[in-house]
Amino acid sequence: MLILAPPSEGKAAGSRGRPLDLDQLSFPELTETRVEVVDALVDLSARAGALDVLGVGAGVRDQVDRNVDLWSAPTLPASRLYTGVLYDALDLASLDRSGKARAARRLVVISAAFGALRPNDKVPSYRLSMDVALPGVGKLAAAWRPSLDAVLPAVVGRGLVVDLRSSTYAAAWRPEGALAERTVAVHVLREQPDGTRSVVSHMAKHTRGIVARWLLETGVDPRTPEALADALAADFRVELDGPREGKTRRLEIVEAA
Repeated sequence: MLILAPPSEGKAAGSRGRPLDLDQLSFPELTETRVEVVDALVDLSARAGALDVLGVGAGVRDQVDRNVDLWSAPTLPASRLYTGVLYDALDLASLDRSGKARAARRLVVISAAFGALRPNDKVPSYRLSMDVALPGVGKLAAAWRPSLDAVLPAVVGRGLVVDLRSSTYAAAWRPEGALAERTVAVHVLREQPDGTRSVVSHMAKHTRGIVARWLLETGVDPRTPEALADALAADFRVELDGPREGKTRRLEIVEAA
């Protein structure tokens, strides 16, 4: 099983870690694109107008300023770097030894700056979203797509993909063909007493984190979308759509308002 997670906008900052060493990161096939993206981000962040290009406000100017030092800044493991609602619910630090071992094998964070990271990969804090068009690189989702498409299918093998990403990060890699049929995109709906349903993004992030933690804690390893839905049904109210040739399956977690 491969669990795909988005990054978080909020990130912790390292204070003692060694500088970035791309040779030590998982998925070395991504190194060339990582160099191109990081160099472009460092260059942009030192220029006037960087906030506009990055699509952020003056309130995060300090985070953009830190981008200038990405090659020399202290690093920390991705398991500690990413914060926010999903990662608070996932709470990797509190997993037992078996859960952490499963996370190291099964959890991959799709990153605008580094493509794909495993929990133990050490990188510096950065500010960059996948929907940004970096000067000299272009739209990041398009820039990462060929590299991720060359790497991630082999990582999945014959297993299942549990996709917790937002649409912004899903654009960087979409499984195709038979692999798409073994990919389950997790959505969260809130159901009102009258039966109407709605999407609430904050709740969705929290629930996706809970689902990821549940999978890592229990150690279940379903091989089909149906088996995943059956397993999750022990603790969640789930609805799985029907199969369609070459299409990703949609699994909805339904929660009462």
